[in-house]
Amino acid sequence: MGGFTYESEVITSIPPPKMFKACILDGDNLIPKIVPQVFKSVEYIEGNGEPGSIRKVTFAQGNQFNYMKQKVEALDREKFEYIYSLEASPGGGSMCKTSSKYYTIGDIELKEEAIKAGKEKASGVLFKAIEAYLLANPDAF
Repeated sequence: MGGFTYESEVITSIPPPKMFKACILDGDNLIPKIVPQVFKSVEYIEGNGEPGSIRKVTFAQGNQFNYMKQKVEALDREKFEYIYSLEASPGGGSMCKTSSKYYTIGDIELKEEAIKAGKEKASGVLFKAIEAYLLANPDAF
């Protein structure tokens, strides 16, 4: 079993509490609605989103993978931390930091550069789509 870690940062104009609620607390519902070209569905297959829960993220047709499973290791609503954390950025927005650890099962080989390129593209699309949605719907969260 091989693996690697990928880290990134994305800056958005949305304040951390609002971005955290949209991305994390209601992201399972919101994200497939606003970026259906990337995400088909997000559902918990074990638990309800608290630490120890496992969620299945199903990608839209045409993506590199059909789905992935994520285990929730920690959730801190006061510090805005989950798989990634949100910090205030200059101008009142958010800096979204992600750290993803990838592990393979069996003989499956992941191409680290392909994962990084896909992650950067998806993160940019995802956060910009959420930012645009929240700016267009300021009372949504």
